[in-house]
Amino acid sequence: MANLKEVRTRIESVNSTKQITSAMKMVAASKLRKSQNAIMALRPYAEKFSEILERINGQQTTDNSQQSTTSRVLIIPLSSNKGLCGVFNANVIRETINLIKNEYQTLLDNNGVDILCVGSKVEEALKFKKYPVIGNENVLLDDLTYENAAAFAERLMKDFDDKKYDKIVFVYNQFKNAATQVLVTEQFLPFVSQQTTDNGQQTESEVDYIYQPNKEELLSVMIPKSLKLQVYKILLDSFASEQGARMISMTQATDNATELLKELNISYNKARQSAITNELVEIISGANALKN
Repeated sequence: MANLKEVRTRIESVNSTKQITSAMKMVAASKLRKSQNAIMALRPYAEKFSEILERINGQQTTDNSQQSTTSRVLIIPLSSNKGLCGVFNANVIRETINLIKNEYQTLLDNNGVDILCVGSKVEEALKFKKYPVIGNENVLLDDLTYENAAAFAERLMKDFDDKKYDKIVFVYNQFKNAATQVLVTEQFLPFVSQQTTDNGQQTESEVDYIYQPNKEELLSVMIPKSLKLQVYKILLDSFASEQGARMISMTQATDNATELLKELNISYNKARQSAITNELVEIISGANALKN
């Protein structure tokens, strides 16, 4: 059985760890509330905006031949800048690698794949595995505002317009609740209509709008704005998912530390009882020896 000093040292160490994980859990919970409120407030607006855009742009159909004509693709995986958030980062890294292997391996072999990371964890992992990481936008997570997201979206749109890339794809965790994050691979450009049936045919619009100004001018404004909203929503989704994953991870770590402390306290009490018993035995033995 471990001596008293060793057990006492372990108890102090675990208790210190518990205090840290408990504090991190509270910080993550606070950030989660703010980010959850932000994404929940944005979603109805973004969804309605997209719905109106789809109806105005009723003649647009999904280009099913895009994949076959893609020669350069930009993949943007979103992770966190910090760890201690469970499998949040590992899932994004694995999904990104699987996406490349399953859909873009030929392009990768022909130097047709670039990776722009948002989050230092996915950047470090993909660089270590020798994937073509061309840079990062990790600062977006430190100052997550619509203005910064819109500026990032504009750079992506410019790269697409300049024919630098034929396709731009995001890989991120979509926020459902604190305990659930859903991995999503979402095409950003080229713009793809969402109101399609299973066979790819455009659904009929139920609303007949009166356009002022004309339809083309409206679309020239609405499509870029929709893309900016899409980027902002993706960033908010990922950030809220990160905080949810970290809160759950720190909750589990705190609970584990609590259970370990119980076991260590029992071990400490047993060790102390054993030491006291040994001392009593030595005292009694010494007294008996003096009598004899």
